[in-house]
Amino acid sequence: MDLRLKLLSPDQVGENYVKWMNDPEVTRYLESRFRPYTKQDLVDFVRSVSSSGRDFLFGIFDGDVHIGNIKIGSVDWKHRYGDLGLVIGLKEYWGRGIATEAIRFCCSYAHRELGLRKLFAGIYDGNTGSLKAFLKAGFRQVGVLQEHRLLDGVYVDEVLVEKLLARL
Repeated sequence: MDLRLKLLSPDQVGENYVKWMNDPEVTRYLESRFRPYTKQDLVDFVRSVSSSGRDFLFGIFDGDVHIGNIKIGSVDWKHRYGDLGLVIGLKEYWGRGIATEAIRFCCSYAHRELGLRKLFAGIYDGNTGSLKAFLKAGFRQVGVLQEHRLLDGVYVDEVLVEKLLARL
């Protein structure tokens, strides 16, 4: 496997990306799961993230194959923190440690390139793969927001994790 992460540009939005974002199994725990997406929707999304100054969207690639995304988002420049969200879109890559490596990469990038001191994430209860990836990458669970997210018509807890980047 030739794993690479790079800031995603609108011209890198391909059919793989459109397929994941319209696959209910892939988007099950994403806040973006509530509507269908076209290629133009995703091009517009990448363009808006790229120009926000607060969000950094990386494509995860195996060679030239776009297999997922990870985003350092909602950066608070005053307090020097941001949140992380990710998706491994091609299911054949699930369970192979790619999310953990992508999280580690973003921790290093956030600390060294952006000067952030902390990253955090909210994980739907039941999303065990994501929780394991964050814990393996050195995050610690700091709390649970009870019945915080709507999933399949039921409110579920959101597990909160964080990592202090000065401890890299």
